[in-house]
This record gives sequence, C-alpha cells and structure tokens, in this order.
Amino acid sequence: MGGPDAVRRTHLIEREQLVPRPLPEVFPFFADAANLEKLTPEFLRFQILTPGPIKMAAGILIDYRIRIAGIPQRWKTLIEVFDPPRRFVDLQLKGPYAFWRHTHEFGESAGGTLIRDRVEYRIPFGWPGELARVLLVRRMLERIFDFRAARIREIFGNREGR
Repeated sequence: MGGPDAVRRTHLIEREQLVPRPLPEVFPFFADAANLEKLTPEFLRFQILTPGPIKMAAGILIDYRIRIAGIPQRWKTLIEVFDPPRRFVDLQLKGPYAFWRHTHEFGESAGGTLIRDRVEYRIPFGWPGELARVLLVRRMLERIFDFRAARIREIFGNREGR
C-alpha cells in the first residue's frame, strides 16, 4: 500500500467505445444532462436535483443525489470545459471523492464515433479509504462503466466496446 503518498495518489480509469452513429448525433446525447439517468445503474439511485432543462456550458453547476453502498450522497459538478462536439470535462466540487475529474472526448472514426472517457480520482479518508478503493471502489466504478457501455450499445446500436 505504501506510505502517505499512496493514499494521496490520483487513480485513473480510461475507457473507449466505438458507437456506430455519426458524431453530430452522439455528442448532443451525452451533452444533455437529462440523459445521465439513462447511463447510470439503478443501484446508485441517481437523481438530478438541478431544475431542468440544463443548458450545458462551461461554468454550469449540476447537483445530484446518489447512493454509494446504500449511503445517500450529494454530488455537485462543475462543467469545467465544454467544447462541442469534441469534449467536455466535469469536475466534482462536492461529493464522495477527494478529487474527481471526468474527461469525455468524442472523435469521428471509421464506422461512427469513438468515445473516450478518462476519470482521475482520489479517495478520501487516508489509508482506510485506500483500502476501500482496493476492495470496493475500483470494482464499483468498473461496474458503472460496464453498465454504461451496455446502455450505449442498446441506445446507439450493437458495436463492441474496447
């Protein structure tokens, strides 16, 4: 596990998925905050608290409620970068992580749109939090991204994720 630096370390999850639809169709779906509920597993009991419709732009704040391991959490996100149709970045201002930045990138590819997700995160609570990350958090995040990939295939067509 290492010393104090190990518990302050930023962790990374990266995913890519080819969607067999054109970029002008795919990006607007992901840039619509209302579609987050469609891409989030039910076990998180995800709910957007910010009144809609939410017009995505840099500087917009979005407030959510989720449950992690059955514990209710508030999550406030800042849309840090909004560069349609190529990318947007959300940064957790308040929530369960010591740090969370999710970069969503979209690019044209043969046969559709390539979506790249990059999540940088740190766990709070020192070494107990790091132990929880090793035992629970990483697996939960993988489940969330697996669910999301399956939902994207259902919504946009059946093309295997990478």
